[in-house]
Amino acid sequence: MTQYQTITIDVLGSPMEVLVFTPATTGPHPGLLLAQHIPMGHTGLENDPFTLTTAQRFAEAGYVVAIPFIFHWWPKSAPLELKREESRDDWMVADMQAGYEVLKSQPDVDPQRLGIVGHCWGGRVAWLAACHIRDIKALATFYGGNIGKALGAGNVPPLELASYIPCPVIGFFGNSDTNPSPLDVAGYSKALTQAGISHTFHQYDGAGHAFQNFPMPERYHAQASEDAWSKVLDFLAKHLHPGSAI
Repeated sequence: MTQYQTITIDVLGSPMEVLVFTPATTGPHPGLLLAQHIPMGHTGLENDPFTLTTAQRFAEAGYVVAIPFIFHWWPKSAPLELKREESRDDWMVADMQAGYEVLKSQPDVDPQRLGIVGHCWGGRVAWLAACHIRDIKALATFYGGNIGKALGAGNVPPLELASYIPCPVIGFFGNSDTNPSPLDVAGYSKALTQAGISHTFHQYDGAGHAFQNFPMPERYHAQASEDAWSKVLDFLAKHLHPGSAI
């Protein structure tokens, strides 16, 4: 596996780990802020093979990748149900903004070529973060559910913030998914269209939620997953120009 380093920073008084993957080649490289999903990673990123492998694949494609551990607000041993119930959008925005600063500060990163990617829970977090980080150049969201809902009192549903997204968007969804359902995905597209945000959505028949999540064979859909990988790399290459200097 591509080597990574762990950087610990303070977010609103709570220590947060950020894992940083760096390509083996000489920079400057474009950078990706990767929003983690939940199933295994809520107990620590080191316990999340999907997110680690995803970061490795992006690093091998020429990107510096930073992954903030957005569940640092609770002990790692705390139950997932508690973390779901108590999660707040304002905390996640703070986490992603702090992780973004770590990404920008890496010596091999070109700060003019940065994007955000996320899967599942992280697909929602990636959309939310893109509404608050003004200088990103690309957003890729994979089957993020509940984008039309706010988490935490006083917060606004990410869907209602679509006009603040400063970049093109690509999305990947399974047509057998129920959260987001195809109807939800149509709502996402409508919000982006109304906001004037360039976007392309890819939807896969026979694929359900988390179709890229290979550690869960009951969800994994190899054909859809590899097609999405090819398309997201093409999208990021177009908008972040990996391997070239600006």
